[in-house]
Amino acid sequence: MEFEQIYATYWQKVYRISLGYVNSPDLAKDLAQETFITIWKQLPNFRNESTIGTWIFRIASNTCLRQIQKDKRMPTSELPLELKEENTETTMESDLEFLYQCISELPEMERIIISLELEDINQKEISKIVGISEGNVRVKIHRIKEKLTQKFKNNEH
Repeated sequence: MEFEQIYATYWQKVYRISLGYVNSPDLAKDLAQETFITIWKQLPNFRNESTIGTWIFRIASNTCLRQIQKDKRMPTSELPLELKEENTETTMESDLEFLYQCISELPEMERIIISLELEDINQKEISKIVGISEGNVRVKIHRIKEKLTQKFKNNEH
């Protein structure tokens, strides 16, 4: 697979995974770009020991984790209390923004897992990327979804 094809196929997914980590579109673009620089440099060393997608998502996750460690803090923002009054008509876009905000507030491992799940990466691949058993991935996804559902219920109009 050539780099241009990889970039075209995976750019949006890597960007969304990055957005799940940092909840900042500009920083997510920077992290996605940094991920693709690493992919470009390391592509000759790819040994097909996993799927190209698994390899790319592992690089993206590591890039995001390094950025968080550099910052020495978890980037979070307070939930806007006035959201209920501001937007009486719930739009898909505001729900999506709220979802990414909630994801960015999760612990690192949970952010990785749910971001990959949202990209329709199968649970076997997620287990390889994050280094835990497939059964553990299933349990974590279930618990993460419960947490996110609760946050949405608490934010309903």
